[in-house]
Amino acid sequence: MKQPRILIIDDEESLRHMLSVMLRRQGYASDTAAGGAEGLEKLGQRVYDFILCDIRMPGTDGREFLRRALEQGVTAPVIMMTAYGTVDTAVACMRDGAYDFISKPFKRDEIVIVLKKAEERERLKEENRRLRSQVQEQCGFHGLVGRSPAMLDLYDRISRVAGLKTTVLIQGESGTGKELVARALHADGDRADRPFVAVNCGALPENLLESELFGHVRGAFTGAVGDKAGLFEQADGGTLFLDEVGEMPPPLQVKLLRVLQEGEVRRVGATTSRSVDVRVVSATSRDLAADCTAGRFREDLFFRLNVFSLALPPLRERLDDLPLLAEQLLQRCAVRIGRSSSSRIAPEVMRRFMSHNWPGNVRELENVIERSLVMCDGDQVTLSCLPALGGPGERHEETEENLSIKRAGQAMEISLIRRALARTGGNRTHAARILEISHRALLYKLKEYGLE
Repeated sequence: MKQPRILIIDDEESLRHMLSVMLRRQGYASDTAAGGAEGLEKLGQRVYDFILCDIRMPGTDGREFLRRALEQGVTAPVIMMTAYGTVDTAVACMRDGAYDFISKPFKRDEIVIVLKKAEERERLKEENRRLRSQVQEQCGFHGLVGRSPAMLDLYDRISRVAGLKTTVLIQGESGTGKELVARALHADGDRADRPFVAVNCGALPENLLESELFGHVRGAFTGAVGDKAGLFEQADGGTLFLDEVGEMPPPLQVKLLRVLQEGEVRRVGATTSRSVDVRVVSATSRDLAADCTAGRFREDLFFRLNVFSLALPPLRERLDDLPLLAEQLLQRCAVRIGRSSSSRIAPEVMRRFMSHNWPGNVRELENVIERSLVMCDGDQVTLSCLPALGGPGERHEETEENLSIKRAGQAMEISLIRRALARTGGNRTHAARILEISHRALLYKLKEYGLE
């Protein structure tokens, strides 16, 4: 087993010696430095597992050492030591990135306890990294599942652009997992520890969407009782995901273009702008190029958003991934509804899945699996549990159930309602208009079909 190595930084020689002897008896190897500058030199010569550093030292003090060490990319836990009872300073160090602090004079076992806690934390972090690596190797990439050529190409393109601030446009049919791709872009880049903020541009009316994106000041409109930061400000330093950006009203398209060009936002009702550092990722199920030609979407905004494009393949074009994807969704649904984690899909059901066209893509697959789990009495999803699958591409024997006009009509209504809600981002009023039924009728059907 590797012997943990510690760097001890303190301007008191007697304390450095005492800590070195004590930690050697506890199984640690140690190096010492008389100040922050010497400590930084040591970091350039050797990799340490832990660092003990005094806060008050002449020259380069503990806070300055911590700042410069983190700038150099040091990942070892740094434990600050202070003899002055200035807890505020120690807490400030923790805000700056220190793991913990301990006050002098301290008992010998206090240092050991803190180090053991840090050691356990590092062990758990490494275990989590190993498990995530295994899951990604077996299943996919940052939550995306699949090893088909189309998905492997997608992972490669994500990796190429993840670390850049380049705007990315994700295109794909409804239900293909565009938000998962946006989250993978964020998680794989250098903004992973900063905010990821998502908004569906088709789910909010124009005036509310403007306030959500850019914020507002007190008195800007009725109900604006105080200042509010918008999503651009909330995502500062991180990523803002604009889902269904093609549904954004034209007046807001102009304001979004201005933010992308100038890196500044102005709250509704404000007279000054604020600088923001935001990586914008957008997604759409529409053909934005055609919308530009038709005058429904600004061409200059399209070019600004579409600097780098990612196209998501529909499920029907990557059926090789379906068995693994179905098993992943089965376990997720089982946990969500409280069913056994040993639930499994019968081979004949998997064959039925492989013959279906999946017009609703992964979202439809997850819906079918969850409904099947609800209908199953045991741990296995069988054909008797399976809801009727409609749409082109499905090839299975005709039964009385499949020939039912009533059931076919219900399935068609459910499919149209889902598509309308997906198109509008869940906005029921807008969906009712698309379906050409009243809002009350839509609410009734949502309740009747259990789609709420």
